Amino acid sequence: MRASAVLLLCAALASANPIALKGKRLNLGKGTTIPLAKRGDLPDKRGEATLYSSCVVDNMVALTFDDGPYIYEQDIVNTLNDAGIKGTFFVNGNNWDCIYDQASSLQNAYWGGHQIGSHTWDHPDLTTLSWDDIDSEFTRVEQAIQKIIGAQPAFFRPPYGSYNDDVLQIAANHGMTVVTWDLDTGDSMGEPVWYSEQQYDNAVSWHPDNVLALNHETYDTTAYQVLPYAIQKLKDAGYTFGTVADCVGWWQPYQWTSQPGSWDDSWYC
Repeated sequence: MRASAVLLLCAALASANPIALKGKRLNLGKGTTIPLAKRGDLPDKRGEATLYSSCVVDNMVALTFDDGPYIYEQDIVNTLNDAGIKGTFFVNGNNWDCIYDQASSLQNAYWGGHQIGSHTWDHPDLTTLSWDDIDSEFTRVEQAIQKIIGAQPAFFRPPYGSYNDDVLQIAANHGMTVVTWDLDTGDSMGEPVWYSEQQYDNAVSWHPDNVLALNHETYDTTAYQVLPYAIQKLKDAGYTFGTVADCVGWWQPYQWTSQPGSWDDSWYC
């Protein structure tokens, strides 16, 4: 390949929208094409976690729910179950509620085949914290998840989607893959139901290869209005559904699994 073509390729990749390019082929002329790898937006770096901001499996939607476990989680699980869909819950230790107070709903989600991921202990912007404090945010919620469901998550979502090199390095130390999203329903920013539904309408209209959708399980409007609408809309568009582990193609949802713990005095926030 000519040097000028290589330079043009590098420039195209640097400026392109990774979601739009993912899974496509770049034409360099004279019949030469280069497949663009289906993987996270960032290349692997020594000591840093892999980052995904979109799915890689064609025609798949991953519905994710942040900031729980909360009082609507069981109803969301029931809606997903009724539709034959597995979702992903990125949970906190002590945010909208104490994780131990919602242990039964978290267990029901896990035992129902839905994926449980880490979302820090109390939902801070990790980029404002010291190394030790970031590490503590990982460790405390992992310990709670291990007690409640007997599993160590393999996926982590940073609060607000905010991360830096320290966050990626600490995530790697904890054996985590980092996941953000490419569709935001806006529920956590106070957007009305019609706005959230419109985000799904827009996705169906554009019909990307796949969708990694951010919802929050802490709003009744998301649980009872937006979620049923989104499921029907996406099904009618021909999408299949999977967990985050499914949609990135080859990862396991947990680093290890065992029996859950028994309640004792340490189960408190």
